[in-house]
Amino acid sequence: MRAVQVLTTTGPSDIVVTEVPDAVAAPGQVLVEVHTVGISFPDLLLSRGEYQLRPEPPFTLGVDFAGVVVSGDGFEPGQRVAGVGGYGGAAELVVGSAENVFVLPDAISFDEAVALPMNYLTALFALDERGGLKAGETVLVHGAAGGVGTATLQVAKGLGATTIAVASTEEKRAFALAAGADHAIAVEGFKDAAREITGGRGVDVVLDVVGGSLFTDSLRSLAPLGRLLVVGFAAGEGIPEVKVNRLLLNNADVRGVGWGAYAFANPGYMARQWAQLVPMIEAGVVKPPIGKAYPIDGFGQALLDMDARATLGKSVVRIRD
Repeated sequence: MRAVQVLTTTGPSDIVVTEVPDAVAAPGQVLVEVHTVGISFPDLLLSRGEYQLRPEPPFTLGVDFAGVVVSGDGFEPGQRVAGVGGYGGAAELVVGSAENVFVLPDAISFDEAVALPMNYLTALFALDERGGLKAGETVLVHGAAGGVGTATLQVAKGLGATTIAVASTEEKRAFALAAGADHAIAVEGFKDAAREITGGRGVDVVLDVVGGSLFTDSLRSLAPLGRLLVVGFAAGEGIPEVKVNRLLLNNADVRGVGWGAYAFANPGYMARQWAQLVPMIEAGVVKPPIGKAYPIDGFGQALLDMDARATLGKSVVRIRD
């Protein structure tokens, strides 16, 4: 079978599509014929040997995958599913843990499905588990036109919140509004714009996948008892530091969001999250926006485009035509 592999950890340009032995499922696993794979930031780091998981090359990329069940306990052959793993999903056949493979609602395509496991379950973990988001609160989302950003906008709406998207260009702000944001504002001056939207009060939750120079103003944009959720550092400007007097003065929290480590370590947790997400999908609140689809041999280019922040929504790679 064909698979997208890293032979040397020298980055996306050196990723190859090559033949590897067919995957075979063991008891408790599900064998899936893969149709589509999602592009994610861990793939980029894995290709450079910079991720916390450091498999020995050669290894197969691909965190999120979607396709059709071939076999597996608890599943019927032919069922449409999406799954998630640390890596290894970008192949024509994939073995997934039954814990981390989910039956898809009929309304979701394979392209849309690969946006769901990592991005949407991360957003749900961030807002519900770590952020304690309540209906009627306001959420500000940095990087709002990206995969995690658009997922957060939609999950926040599903939880009853008002959403403010922060994005760097007019095109990205329009994309965020189309994805469901209530408001969209520019990066420059976002603190003052958010306070104006909230009548001077500030926002209850900030979800930050960007970090860097935005961090201090994100803290300043919080309402009393506000929560700043740290998901990532896409800006590449180093790790921000917190002056904790700012937390004291406003009774604010800074909370880390590490969905993968938590979810994989707690059996059954992803299934409970998926059960919470499905009603949002069926209601039409969750509908992943897909930016661009690439062929299987375009996996490396997809990572380069994501690294250049030249993508909107979730980028996907079609393993099969």
